[in-house]
Amino acid sequence: QVQLVESGGGLVQAGGSLRLSCAASGSILSINNMAWYRQAPGKQRELVAVITGSGRIDSRDSVKGRFTISRDNAKNTVDLQMNSLKPEDTAVYYCNAVITRVGSLGSFTYWGQGTQVTVSS
Repeated sequence: QVQLVESGGGLVQAGGSLRLSCAASGSILSINNMAWYRQAPGKQRELVAVITGSGRIDSRDSVKGRFTISRDNAKNTVDLQMNSLKPEDTAVYYCNAVITRVGSLGSFTYWGQGTQVTVSS
């Protein structure tokens, strides 16, 4: 069994900062990509930022220069530092990881339960 557990969401004023953290646990052999997605009310879930196992990073244009994704391979964690937050960043943020379990023949995508980020104007 593999679990992704997020923490760090909350309410913040526009211009403020939040840091999201996600920890993967269970019978993990290896983790490939780790990512953060978000879903605002009435909208589709969208990719915010992704970091590969080798550390390559990509993020959506609207968060470039404001959000930073990072990971700790030893701890199986991925963080999202969010600065200069805007009301349009309000959404439920989900952690995502492509994980190979011990004894598995392939990798699978896992999701966290989501954490609410609300940015007030």
